[in-house]
This record gives sequence, C-alpha cells and structure tokens, in this order.
Amino acid sequence: MKLYHYVHCPFCIRVRMGLGFLSLPFQSIVVAYNDEVTPVKLSGKKMLPIIVSDNGVAQNESLDILQKQDFNDKLKWKIFLENKIEVERLIDKIGSPVHSLCMPYWIWTPEFDENSRKYFQEKKEIKRGPFKKLVKNQIQYLTELQAIIAFEIETKLEPFYRSECLTIIDIMIASHLWGLYIVPEFQFSPKMHEYLQRVKRLCHFDYHEDFWK
Repeated sequence: MKLYHYVHCPFCIRVRMGLGFLSLPFQSIVVAYNDEVTPVKLSGKKMLPIIVSDNGVAQNESLDILQKQDFNDKLKWKIFLENKIEVERLIDKIGSPVHSLCMPYWIWTPEFDENSRKYFQEKKEIKRGPFKKLVKNQIQYLTELQAIIAFEIETKLEPFYRSECLTIIDIMIASHLWGLYIVPEFQFSPKMHEYLQRVKRLCHFDYHEDFWK
C-alpha cells in the first residue's frame, strides 16, 4: 500500500498510528501542502490521507481506511460505535484549540518549504485569522484545552479511553493531541504524557520518521 499524507495532519497521523498498530506495512509518501495535483488526481479532491492499494484503488477518509484494513477488529470498533456521538464531539472540541496553537509552529517544521508555508498560512488564516493573533491568544487556547484534557479525557482513562485495551478511540485522541508536543508553551500532565507514549509504543509510531529520510 501507498499512503499519501501530510506529516502534521491529525487525520493522517491517525492512519499512520492505526496501520502501525495493525502491523500493516505501507510506503510513506509525504505530499507538499501546496501540491493540489496529486490528491486531486488520486481521489478527485484535495484531501489527505489517501491510501492506494496494490491494485491501484485509492481511498480517503481516515476511519474508512482503517476500518477496511482492520480485518480482525483489533481496534474494537464496537466501543467506538457505542460512544460515537461523545467521541466525535470530543474530537471537535479538541481540534479547534489544538489547531490554533499548533499551526503557527507546524509551518516551520521540515515538512514545509517557503512556497508550501505561504500556501498553508494563507489558506488557514482565512478561517482562523492571522497566525500572529493566534499566538497572542495562546492563553485562551491553552486554558480551554487543558480543561478538556483534564475533565473529559484523563477522568475516563481505564487506562485507555473507557477501555482496558487500546481502541480506535485512543488513536483518534492521540493523533489530534500529538501536534501539541511542538508547542513550547504547552505541557501535558504526567498521566496524559504516559498515556500518549503508551499509544505511541503500541502503534510503533515515529512522528519524525519522514523528516530524517
């Protein structure tokens, strides 16, 4: 399989973690953020991640990709379906402050060059406003996010989210929070850091892998 993805993207990280947990090998292809041709050619729209199977069939939507590859239900999809509304609301609540905190830092990682950095910033500032303003408002996003993590995630770890074993829900949570490791003003609690590192180990995940090739 070939995985076309962005390094920073939580939905792309979700697939990388899931495939790692399922022990499914894939060829990693990092797409420049300003490359509109590649994803459109593969799937008809500029959206990653995209998996291309050995027979050339392309598929996007992270959860659909993982569910199709999880032949033995190792990710415990029933637990997700039982908590689907709660989990989707949680991911939405996490997403806004995480992106506001992380985007001004993501653009300076090795994933971006001058052209893709400019493209990314112009696109994202349409929705979120100037990155300079996001940085100035960090305290607001930090406070909001720390409350969500403390009261809506940490209190439900058993030691995984509502479960004694890792499920797709843990991958959804971890992939959305992972970008915060790049934000110097944010620090996970010891409990949350240990949880995320546990998910990382089980998923054989290396965020920086594609940076150092």
